[in-house]
Amino acid sequence: MATRVLSSPKLLKNLRSFIKPLNSAASSSVAVVSPLNFDHKPDLSGVEKQHPTTTTTPLDFDDHQKLFASVSTLKLLRSSANLGLASNETFVDFGMWVMNSRLVETPLLRDAILKTVKQTFFEHFCADETPAEAAECLREIQEAGLRGMLVYAVEHTSDNAGCDRNLEGFLQSVEFAKSLPPSSVSSVVAKITAICPLGLLRRISDLLRWQYKDPSFSLPWKLNTLPIFTDSSALYHTLLKPDPLTPQEESNLHLAHQRLLQLCQKCAHYDVPLIIDAEDTSIQPAIDYFTYSSAIMYNKHDPIIYGTIQAYLKDARERLFNAAKTAESLGIPMGFKLVRGAYMSSETKLASSLGFDSPVHNGIQHTHACFNDCASFMLDKVADGYGGLVLATHNLESGQLAASKARDVGIQKGNKKLEFAQLYGMSEALSYGLRNAGFQVSKYLPYGPVDMVMPYLLRRAEENRGLLSSSSLDRLLMGKELKRRLKRLQFAKSGMTAPASGMKIETGAP
Repeated sequence: MATRVLSSPKLLKNLRSFIKPLNSAASSSVAVVSPLNFDHKPDLSGVEKQHPTTTTTPLDFDDHQKLFASVSTLKLLRSSANLGLASNETFVDFGMWVMNSRLVETPLLRDAILKTVKQTFFEHFCADETPAEAAECLREIQEAGLRGMLVYAVEHTSDNAGCDRNLEGFLQSVEFAKSLPPSSVSSVVAKITAICPLGLLRRISDLLRWQYKDPSFSLPWKLNTLPIFTDSSALYHTLLKPDPLTPQEESNLHLAHQRLLQLCQKCAHYDVPLIIDAEDTSIQPAIDYFTYSSAIMYNKHDPIIYGTIQAYLKDARERLFNAAKTAESLGIPMGFKLVRGAYMSSETKLASSLGFDSPVHNGIQHTHACFNDCASFMLDKVADGYGGLVLATHNLESGQLAASKARDVGIQKGNKKLEFAQLYGMSEALSYGLRNAGFQVSKYLPYGPVDMVMPYLLRRAEENRGLLSSSSLDRLLMGKELKRRLKRLQFAKSGMTAPASGMKIETGAP
């Protein structure tokens, strides 16, 4: 098929014309794009307001009793203990060293290590090993007023046989999601590295990067897609002109594309949104290509296929704006999941080894500003009835800003086009605070055998260093709630007169 990129050359030049005047801090690395303004109060004529416009946040983190009313005392104890371990850098460093060492190659030691991991971090961050076991986890979070993003946690496959097996796992996830109550599962999540060999993704990314450098470079296999790069995108991975795909590589590419389309078709048939996770920049162009080309085929009336934007990348704003505006101009309701990012250390090391600046923002405040700007842009789009947005954040300020913005632009409670999300086992206070404010909130629920989920757990351990603020708040509030419940229990045992409302030993109720 002839190469055709669905993009407008005028989009980047016209960015200023559709971005509102701003006053929030922005990354200096993206000069062409002004940051969006969370304080901007749009004209809501014709838009039904769910709440009056004020400058106060709708989120309440002060009432720990209300926040954790749906959480059992046992769950609070275990969560508090696991978060305490995860926040101990010495413990995390030792655990990561063990999991990356040859100790795991010794059968007896491996069994002992995996058993320990399963009873600690795996139990805390994952929904168990099988769909049937994950169903119990989903039931618990649904009772707490939350939903689940179902994640069959496989990735980085090297051959077609492994890709075929992983596809079956993803298809079963969709079947599993459809068998559950409609309100319990918000989406299924997949990684392209699980259904397309990793080496082929690198080759495709190289070819896409070179074509962006040289538009005359022909890619006869390329399908219709949205813009993937901007002038600020990291292109240093491809310093030399790559060879064309071999016949075998083209055949493997076709097989990978057919796997994704089979998954998309099932999701569209069952009306279960599919979120494609982002990965590192060496292969992200190919992931975006797969995502956007399938979205063009299956996003007809509502977003079924969601791409992921990592806000810690310097080109994140421009890539989001270009893709969203192009999709909108073509009548394609594109969905996006917005995250901060998960590969900061490896990205910086690789860029440095090649003599280039890191593609990641130079400071955390630039990342925060980028996330907030992208969120504001997409919230305006959702309020106007376009696209879909999953705001995946553990940052309290970002959560508060987005909640206020959503309320101010008239996004009603229960709007299916907006979902907040946090990792299972993390940022419980933010999840429950958003839930109490009336927003749809999902927990990212990976499941699968412990050894298969290990790469995910190692990233959680590494990323937790940057999530200590939300983890600390959770532990503080959990500690206060546990003390409150202990005092009530002691009061009940003392034989003193109970209040008129009655006294009971709590298992989560206030």
